[in-house]
Amino acid sequence: MNLLNFANPRVRACAAGPVIACLMAFTHAANAADPALSKQYSACMDKAGGVTAGMIDCIGAEVQRQDAKLNAAYKALMSSVVPARQTQLRDAQRAWIKYRDANCAFYLDPDGGTLARVEANDCVLTSTAARAAELERLKQ
Repeated sequence: MNLLNFANPRVRACAAGPVIACLMAFTHAANAADPALSKQYSACMDKAGGVTAGMIDCIGAEVQRQDAKLNAAYKALMSSVVPARQTQLRDAQRAWIKYRDANCAFYLDPDGGTLARVEANDCVLTSTAARAAELERLKQ
C-alpha cells in the first residue's frame, strides 16, 4: 500500500525538496484550512513563499488578530457569568496563558534553526486561535 499520494503537489515537493520547504508546505496547508484563521493570513503566507522572515511577519499579524478575538471573547464571557465564575475564568485564563507561553517556548529549540522559530510562533498562533474559539463556544 502506497501511503504517499504523489499526485499531491505538497507530497511531490517533499519527496524532491528540502526538509524545511516540505514541513512548511504542510504547516501552511494545515493552518490555511483552519476556518478560525483569517483570509489575510492565508494570502500573506502564500505571498511569503516559504521565506522565514515573511512567514514570521504573517504569523505575527495573525497572532494580533487572534489575540483581539481572544480578548473580546474573554470579556464577553466574563460579563456573562456570576462573580464566583468570573474568578474561576480569570484563574483559568491566567493558567492557560502560562501554559501556552511555556509550551510554545519549548518549540524554540536552539538547535532547530529557522524552522524552530517559525514553529514556536505558529504554536502561539494556533493556541491563541483555539482558545478564542473555545471561549466563544462557552459564551453561547
